[in-house]
Amino acid sequence: MSPEQQRLVMRALDAAPLVLFALVLAGFGALSPSFLAPANLVNVLVQSSAIAIVATGMTFVLLTAGVDLSVGSIMFVAAAVSGKLLLAQGWPPSLVVAGIIALGGLCGLLNGLLIARLGLIAFIATLGTQYVGRGFGMWLTETRAMNLPEAFTQLASNRLLGVPLPVIVAALVVAAAHAFLMRTPRGRQIYAVGQDAAAARKAGVNVRGVLWTVYVLCGLCAGLGGAVALAQIGSVAPTFGANKEFAAIAAAVLGGTSLFGGRGRVWPGTVFGAVLIQGIENGLNHLNADPYLYPLITAGIIFVAVLLDSARGRLRRTLGRRRIRPD
Repeated sequence: MSPEQQRLVMRALDAAPLVLFALVLAGFGALSPSFLAPANLVNVLVQSSAIAIVATGMTFVLLTAGVDLSVGSIMFVAAAVSGKLLLAQGWPPSLVVAGIIALGGLCGLLNGLLIARLGLIAFIATLGTQYVGRGFGMWLTETRAMNLPEAFTQLASNRLLGVPLPVIVAALVVAAAHAFLMRTPRGRQIYAVGQDAAAARKAGVNVRGVLWTVYVLCGLCAGLGGAVALAQIGSVAPTFGANKEFAAIAAAVLGGTSLFGGRGRVWPGTVFGAVLIQGIENGLNHLNADPYLYPLITAGIIFVAVLLDSARGRLRRTLGRRRIRPD
């Protein structure tokens, strides 16, 4: 394959999320016309808002060639604590949401301590905090579901200028994250660490500080995403947040973020990945598909995401070697 053909293939791989998104809309629209109804498309955006927020935080971590497997547990812990505060202490919803976000940030700080300070491998450290968080949440809730008051669930149904509040929150998070990565020195340092941590350290980048930053941001996004999902569901179940880390990783990688670090964007990549995943689930629901197929579909999405990332990585390495090859 010539270099020109390889570049065309690379452009096609980079455009894959948009192509998949269009195919999903067309396919489910043909099978179920109600899928393309404006009200349902708005529902897809609302339903994908929580995972888009969590995937935004995951993108920060993936850009440094790390991973955070604890985001689902952070969502569960934050939900369990918020449920206790709402039901037992009678805190107002706004204060509870602030507490959820702060708790997510503290969990991210713990991950940062284990990875940036103690030097643990991100996979192992966050796998451990995943189990700790899930166990703590189970103990706190006594594995019982807690129904939340209507004052909290109304947050998900509120609208501002006709736009659902969860969509507005997700848009603000995405806009802030995109500006942070594209317009600030710390954002450029995140990409540098993902490309080559050793070279970034030699260039004067505080690699530990960057790692602290991405894991705290990921924890904050997990807490906020948990609050948004909790307001939509209205109850804290023992399975709340389960496997959301894999959906977040899949959304980010489908959007073009590399598992090997240094490449990817929150907008439009991660956002389209999150909407794509939720759109598929919504479409299957419209078709009355067997719910037991949903995990298989999710597994397929993750598989496709990893294949795309692997193909992009191989092509980039090939093109890189061609560029440095002497004439």
